[in-house]
Amino acid sequence: MLHVKVLGPGCANCQRLEAETRAALEEAGIAFELTKVTDYAEIAAYGILRTPGLVMNEQVVSSGRIPARFHIVEWARQHSN
Repeated sequence: MLHVKVLGPGCANCQRLEAETRAALEEAGIAFELTKVTDYAEIAAYGILRTPGLVMNEQVVSSGRIPARFHIVEWARQHSN
């Protein structure tokens, strides 16, 4: 199972990233568990400077933007192995 984290304080972009990630992975049929991380210290521990951030199996794949769904699926397939 893919472990996904959305990093951010809960802003509109963070919520949008969560929704896009859920939709992309569900459409692709990828089993995942999604966690929202809102604690600033924990977000900083991932080394990202801008939110929202997207982490898959403890690897940061995106920060500071909302990636296209096909990118999310591509990253998920890379990190599912």
